[in-house]
Amino acid sequence: MSIEFIGISATQESSETHVPHGPVIDKRYVGAIARAHEYAGFDRVLVAHSSASPDGLQTAAYIASQTEHLGILLAQRPGFVSPTLAARQFATLDHFSDGRLAVHIISGGDDTEQQRDGDFLDHDERYQRSDEYLEVVKKTWTSNGPFDHDGRHYRFKGQNAGVRPFRNQHLPIYFGGSSDAAIEVAGKHADVYALWGESLAQVKETVDKVRASAARHGRADKIRFSLSLRPILAETEALAWERANHILAKATANVGTNQFFTSRPTQPKNVGSQRLLAAAAQGSVIDDRLWTGITALTKAAGNSTSLVGTPEQVLESLLKYYDLGITTFLIRGFDPIADALQYGKELIPLVRRAVAEREADAAKNTSESGAVRLAQAA
Repeated sequence: MSIEFIGISATQESSETHVPHGPVIDKRYVGAIARAHEYAGFDRVLVAHSSASPDGLQTAAYIASQTEHLGILLAQRPGFVSPTLAARQFATLDHFSDGRLAVHIISGGDDTEQQRDGDFLDHDERYQRSDEYLEVVKKTWTSNGPFDHDGRHYRFKGQNAGVRPFRNQHLPIYFGGSSDAAIEVAGKHADVYALWGESLAQVKETVDKVRASAARHGRADKIRFSLSLRPILAETEALAWERANHILAKATANVGTNQFFTSRPTQPKNVGSQRLLAAAAQGSVIDDRLWTGITALTKAAGNSTSLVGTPEQVLESLLKYYDLGITTFLIRGFDPIADALQYGKELIPLVRRAVAEREADAAKNTSESGAVRLAQAA
């Protein structure tokens, strides 16, 4: 299985340890962080989405113009743009980026956040809409002629897109959401199912559930898995934990000034955050080096768990997730550009080399087993 690394872009410098400053859209920063990830060897960068964020489609187009090979993972919430229009928008950007676009579908787990953009469907209805949305998007990409659609949330007549994706009439579809409703839709549609950085036991549980869902749709061998983490690296384990403590102290000082964190409920409604908080309740460190300090501080505000240690120690932890079926790692740091460059120098090559060695050993063992069977049958 090939390994993939995804970073994250932004339109201004910010993180738990960096209070947002400067213009909301800083073109120099967007270009710099995208080029840093390309230089560091990442496969893609995520263009995230919220009810307050700049428009992701235009941000993604700018990133494509500033890079040559870097892929883009564009987050989008169904419900605000017609799926036929969205399919054409995605396909158009895919052509302008020479086939570098993938889409990340996030149906929304927080009613308050959804309502800021006028969406008043309840949680399960949003996932039902996402199911239908993706059906229409795929049909728009692949239909051989005009088609009609008459569904619960969408109705179209005679749609016949003049632009299709750059290659294969399909863009990779990433999908997030930890509820049962989300997992059912993911099993039907996702090329890559995305989890936040949970414990090994939690990840295995979710991977098994998503695979079972995919199997019900005849797609057991079609779905891959992504895990989001915040690696904290240093030359020694002691220095890495010292750095983690410094990050926590700085984040603690900043968290009260950031409305994104202060406005979060004590008990988040989305299942993904609930699962992260359940992990944090087990302790500040799980599975040797999965650190939940920032998770507890921010009430599980998204991707907030870290692997702390030397590059070799973090590699060991990543390989344990790889053995559970994780083949994509979305990694980002607390100092966005500097950490991306560090990952590219110290971590990504280690992981790629280790996975390549494992794949080579597996291929050799398969070949040798086949030779033995042939000899026994002769």
